[in-house]
Amino acid sequence: MKFMPRRGIGYTLMVFLAGMAGVTNVAASEFYVATDGDDNQPGTLEQPFASIHRAQEVVGPGDTVFVRGGTYHVQESQISRTERIWAYVTWLHKSGTPDNRINYWAYQDEQPVFDFSEVRPRGKRVHAFEVTGSWIHLRGLEVVGVQVTIPSHTQSICFANNGSHNIFEQLSMHDGHAIGIYSVRGSDNLFLNCDAYRNDDPVSEGGRGGNVDGFGCHPTPGSTGNVFRGCRAWFNSDDGFDCISASESVTFEHCWAFWNGYSPGFERRADGNGFKAGGYGSLSVRRLPSPIPRHRVQFCVAAKNKNCGFYANHHIGGVDWFNNTAFRNGANFNFLSRLPDNVTDVPGYGHRIKNNLSFGSRNSVVQLNYEECELSHNSFDIDMELSEKDFVGLDESQLAAPRQTNGELPRISLLHLTPDSPLVDAGVDIGFPFHGQTPDCGAFEFVPSEG
Repeated sequence: MKFMPRRGIGYTLMVFLAGMAGVTNVAASEFYVATDGDDNQPGTLEQPFASIHRAQEVVGPGDTVFVRGGTYHVQESQISRTERIWAYVTWLHKSGTPDNRINYWAYQDEQPVFDFSEVRPRGKRVHAFEVTGSWIHLRGLEVVGVQVTIPSHTQSICFANNGSHNIFEQLSMHDGHAIGIYSVRGSDNLFLNCDAYRNDDPVSEGGRGGNVDGFGCHPTPGSTGNVFRGCRAWFNSDDGFDCISASESVTFEHCWAFWNGYSPGFERRADGNGFKAGGYGSLSVRRLPSPIPRHRVQFCVAAKNKNCGFYANHHIGGVDWFNNTAFRNGANFNFLSRLPDNVTDVPGYGHRIKNNLSFGSRNSVVQLNYEECELSHNSFDIDMELSEKDFVGLDESQLAAPRQTNGELPRISLLHLTPDSPLVDAGVDIGFPFHGQTPDCGAFEFVPSEG
């Protein structure tokens, strides 16, 4: 039997009149989850539920579940569903509608933290939150301690998305063995202002940490329109952002990747790329998507990643790289491509590379066929000598500063341009807003009032 919120005569009359008028958009309900709640309670502010899973049983389109602050010590007994090798701890399968999302939001300015360190099902991949519903909005939740227990090739995930039109906002995933966000099926999802950091798998495949990216998006055919905006990834043992084997294009914009491929003590771990944009591993030609998608990476920052800041990862054909800034990576930009046989590696071809900035690495740009790419107004293809005086600041630790109160990226001086920098007005207009005569090179546009 479902516990429903108490509704008075006014609500009943509203539903009756709406039905008579053919109106489907009725008043939304609010439910509450708290650390001292009980799933046998009605889910009100005074008598909250104990789990989001319980709240999902009673919500409908337009409803909001407010999650109170504090630490939720999730237990293995709370696993919602097991299926073959997967254990879905909190399974969100109900969908909202285009006009009425289902919301799972942190309550006011409180911080709910879900600790999964005690969830260790034998022989299962742990998905802390498995989202298969659509038109869902998650906001302000923090996930820590997600475990890996399988010693062979495997992965665990904090938020796994297989729905469409979902918003994942201001989520924080850290200090566990798992990938932060991993999206495979579903279109038009927005991953907004989320952080994934200090995630490392010491268990599987000899503990090399090779399957733990901050964010992974590997859409299946037809899963279009997925966007990462304002997200950060750091100290993940593998890559910051990864879209290998994607059948549809993915967009990364205004995202930051730094210190990936390292532990917090800068011990070298796995791959360590900031943005890994594409590629298909060892897939046979007949299994490749047709057409090969063209990913877009724009206004992003990659700093001191172990391997490459921006990496085409053997992608067949090109990727769009616009207004990105790379600083102190093993190689700042690596445009390595592969021929359509998906075997033969060649210097990058078919890329559109405009207004990008490279500084502070001995390997500024590698594996690039300049003649077979569309290059324009990048710091590395125009006659430009840069020095530290061209930047307001070079302290990369600023990238890990706390976010603004509205969830947006912190305001920093790192790699912002000085008024006299030759990078100011050195770009080309490609359709984005800019200050001055023409756009600047790099991710940060110089604004005189901020200079």
